[in-house]
Amino acid sequence: MKIGVVGLPNVGKSSLFNAITEAGAESANYPFCTIEPNVGIVDVPDERLEVLGKMYNTQKITPASIEFVDIAGLVAGASHGEGLGNKFLSHIREVDAIVHVVRCFENEKIIHVSGSIDPKRDIEVIETELALADLEQVAKFLEKNEKIARQNKDKSLTLAVEMMNRIKQTLEVGGQARTLPFSEEEKKLLKNFALLTAKPVIYVANIGEEDIEKENNKYVESVREIAQKEGAKMVVLCAKIEEEIVGLEKEERALFKEELGIKTSGLEKLVVASYDLLGLMSYLTAGEKEVRAWTITKGTKAPEAAGKIHTDFEKGFIKAEVVSYADLIEAGSVLKAKEKGKVRMEGKDYVVQDGDVIVFRFNN
Repeated sequence: MKIGVVGLPNVGKSSLFNAITEAGAESANYPFCTIEPNVGIVDVPDERLEVLGKMYNTQKITPASIEFVDIAGLVAGASHGEGLGNKFLSHIREVDAIVHVVRCFENEKIIHVSGSIDPKRDIEVIETELALADLEQVAKFLEKNEKIARQNKDKSLTLAVEMMNRIKQTLEVGGQARTLPFSEEEKKLLKNFALLTAKPVIYVANIGEEDIEKENNKYVESVREIAQKEGAKMVVLCAKIEEEIVGLEKEERALFKEELGIKTSGLEKLVVASYDLLGLMSYLTAGEKEVRAWTITKGTKAPEAAGKIHTDFEKGFIKAEVVSYADLIEAGSVLKAKEKGKVRMEGKDYVVQDGDVIVFRFNN
């Protein structure tokens, strides 16, 4: 799963990306510092893995992960090629969701591309460019297919044309495709178009160091209002501080966060929110060799979940030996959990739950 980090130039995107991945992406006080997207793999925080690791005296712990892509700062006119916009927009089409970084701090030393701080305007600039790019794509599709759909009465094409006309009407009045309701069939069709405005969004309100304790200011409130209106997720953090935190040793990080009154880092909140945004969850496998979290979408059945480990597991699936993480920890071991009747044998129709600890039985 890929998540694109977007925003206007100089809003703190690259600083945030550095903190997310510790990749050291270049961060500078001028527009278009980032041309080619930087990519980083980020671990999803999961305290359950450490607990299971101790229980099984495991040699290795492997958390679930998400891929973040740092996409260059967009500007007004990007949909028409301004500031290398077309190239940047193509990078966004490749991601599954968007983290939209919005500047919510004042600092005269850091130039704002529009000359002032205004989160509502900044969000509108980005969303307008995404909408214009989508409108062009939608118009081309309708021009090519509306007549064919009427003549051939192809059910799937007719549905796609009706859906794209609804999207077109929404985009023309400044809306975003993601705010529209879609049927399950439409959702499947929608994936084929990779529309920018259909991608789920997390707004990141990037605050200054002076606002860390309360995690709020007038600019944050402006972003929160927009997120609530759209039903979007939102995370408040200070990218500069988060970047400093990851530069410290593990022991120093805890002390630094304590001094600042930070219980959970903004990055942890962002990664967890991103995981949830995509409808993802983890099931767990545990043993002496490795304790591992496996990423699946919510609603995944046991054979498909087994296939995440190896395709042979899915093809030869027999049963899944399942115990919930909570039941396993309460029992103290798999053996005791079995004695208490907490370990179940589930078949191919079992829908895997978050935190299930599973052993798959399969034919070679």
